[in-house]
Amino acid sequence: MLDNTSLSVVTPEILLLTMACVVAMIDLGVKTRLRDLTYWLTMATLAVVAWVTGSLAAADQTFYAFGNMVVSDPMGNWLKCFAALAMMVCLVYGRPYAGDRDMLRGGEMFTLSMFALLGMFVMISGSNFLVIYLGLELLTLCSYALVALRRDNAVATEAAMKYFVLGAMASGFLLYGLSMLYGATGSLDVGTVFKIINSGQVKHQVLVFGLVFIVAGLAFKLGAAPFHMWIPDVYQGAPTAVTVIIGSAPELAAFAIAIRLLVEGLLPLAVDWQQMLLILAIGSLLIGNLAAIAQTNLKRMLAYSTIGQMGFVLLGLLAGVVKGAGTADTALAANAYSSAMFYIVTYVLTTLASFGIILLLAREGFESEEISDLAGLNERSPLYAAIMSICMFSLAGVPPLVGFYAKLSVLQALVASGQAMYIGVAVFAVVMSLIGSFYYLRVVKVMYFDAPITATTVSAPADVRVVLSLNGALVLILGILPGGLMTLCAQAIIKTLAT
Repeated sequence: MLDNTSLSVVTPEILLLTMACVVAMIDLGVKTRLRDLTYWLTMATLAVVAWVTGSLAAADQTFYAFGNMVVSDPMGNWLKCFAALAMMVCLVYGRPYAGDRDMLRGGEMFTLSMFALLGMFVMISGSNFLVIYLGLELLTLCSYALVALRRDNAVATEAAMKYFVLGAMASGFLLYGLSMLYGATGSLDVGTVFKIINSGQVKHQVLVFGLVFIVAGLAFKLGAAPFHMWIPDVYQGAPTAVTVIIGSAPELAAFAIAIRLLVEGLLPLAVDWQQMLLILAIGSLLIGNLAAIAQTNLKRMLAYSTIGQMGFVLLGLLAGVVKGAGTADTALAANAYSSAMFYIVTYVLTTLASFGIILLLAREGFESEEISDLAGLNERSPLYAAIMSICMFSLAGVPPLVGFYAKLSVLQALVASGQAMYIGVAVFAVVMSLIGSFYYLRVVKVMYFDAPITATTVSAPADVRVVLSLNGALVLILGILPGGLMTLCAQAIIKTLAT
């Protein structure tokens, strides 16, 4: 661990903030329908930011700055790199859709996306309760605005209102929980809070009371049941170009603050928060997979799918400590948390391609949101049908795709804990996955065996076609050769836990 008070620790955040302001100013003079200059400046910025964060991650060093309020470590930097790349992919997929629906009258979509990414970066870097909360608020405020970007659309406006009200409530939960911990420990610093709690000098009841609110706030951000009520409505109501943004990169930031708060700050309370995560995970797997079966709207089905997938992430998070409060087996913890990190990264990769296909099929005046809209896609475009099939099979956990290995790594972490309860939960997760495979396979059946409802050929701009093909290929390649990404996640977690 190195102490570094220079601005170099927050170089990606400074670069992102500066360029977001510059792009917002330059956009005032852009008049083209698809905001070409704004788009390319945004993409260049995100590419540079991804390269900077990737370089910092590869350096394998941990720095603290600004009085330990900000941390730059391998896990955080890799998550930032993946988040920046995910945002680039979202904008590539979403620009044609947004242009057709008059959502690019100004460059707000691009600047808000950059400010949302800045919020994610602050969340990921935060080693202080207030810094984490400020990052969270920046992300959520930008997300509300993005959902309401189609101002003349009643459904989008309704979704934004629901998101705003429920999001404000969840932020209040998290802030109240953090304030309880501050009152009990007298510190906002994550590392200091860990030491004070570990000393055993603070009343356990007060800590658990605050912990309940913190876990509730985190569950909302991750979309875990029973705090999932916003996801189906927002996913369905938001413009699809925005749905792909709020359904991908923010999940990486939510995972990061779960690690920062629960593992780095509240590990001595692991026995308490593990029980809460266990209930959330079981509820998410049950509600997500069963409710998705009844859906006919593709976006809504993928929303319930997200809830079920987050159940697996929570299983990885709760499997890291089994010997009692604050006495984690480092190897076991690294195995469990790295499997959860691997799961969230690969889930985001698969989700991007899934929504990319939905965006591709949407035409001016037509939203390709119903499962029936995919009928006969194989006859219209074998390539895009194959990419969507790969995504559905991966989400279902079919080998040799990356979703299978992600599920396997989480289940292996549960079984490795040696606890009968966790092994039972692993069996339950497998059963829920089998049930969930029905609604994924239904999409494949519709694409390959139903008659097409339109003879319209599927066309896409060159950049969308290339990125979508690479996206689909990665889901397949990382399933066949998962070792590199799994090792990267494991090393990042080990280096982070070591500090």
